[in-house]
Amino acid sequence: MKPTILSNGQAQLISMSLCLFIASGIACTPQDPAAIPPGTPDPDRYLFELGSTLVEDEDWNKAQSVFSRLVDVYPQSPYRFDAKLAIGDSFLGQGGFSSLVQAVNEFEEFLRFYPTHPRAAYAQFKIGVTYSEGMYSADRDQTPTKRAVEAFDLFFELYPDSDLTDEARKSHRLARDRLSEADFGVGEFYFEGGWYPGAIFRMRAVLANDPAYTDRDAVYFVLAESLAMIGREEEALPYFNQLVDEFEQSAYLEQARRRITELETQIGKR
Repeated sequence: MKPTILSNGQAQLISMSLCLFIASGIACTPQDPAAIPPGTPDPDRYLFELGSTLVEDEDWNKAQSVFSRLVDVYPQSPYRFDAKLAIGDSFLGQGGFSSLVQAVNEFEEFLRFYPTHPRAAYAQFKIGVTYSEGMYSADRDQTPTKRAVEAFDLFFELYPDSDLTDEARKSHRLARDRLSEADFGVGEFYFEGGWYPGAIFRMRAVLANDPAYTDRDAVYFVLAESLAMIGREEEALPYFNQLVDEFEQSAYLEQARRRITELETQIGKR
């Protein structure tokens, strides 16, 4: 006996009939990831543990659905605060522009509703982290970088004793370095183009705004060279000396030492 071969139309009809099982009132809809099994003794705890597992599996959308159900349905749950933060964390883990925007919204909303909660410091910290994740390269718009710096500055101001401070300082430095790198790039462009006054202005601004800039050896060198190029050797010399004094390793060390010798000779002949 040959097997029956169904046409596309017949197959679709059978599928629809199965999905709309009218006799039992069952419809073929996606299973609700936040559905709680009947008889679960602690449904809020169940949802929190389920959401945490989904985060570990990087199943971001389901995790967000589960945590949101906990927050919305169980306002008195002790897990509600952590679940609210977990929503933000899941958006942060998901990545992408829209998800990062939603992550910031979740953390900011937590701070609006629970400004004195013990985990408020975590929320503020994560705002900075989220903006950091959205930073662009130094030659592009630095708005997310500036917001990251502002978020970390506020974190340091409001929560100076937080156990997240060391980690925040590292992230803050990365963001400050990105801003300084952007300003340095403009000054370097001026330097390479021979517009030394513009380079001097930019490099001095970098040092004034961010004296701890990680790559300030490059700033010292370009600033000193720019000053030397317009005949201001005596102003240039201290920057070359700073480079040598502050950096045991730098791509500019040998050039700086040579220029110090040359400038000291020129100044001595006057």
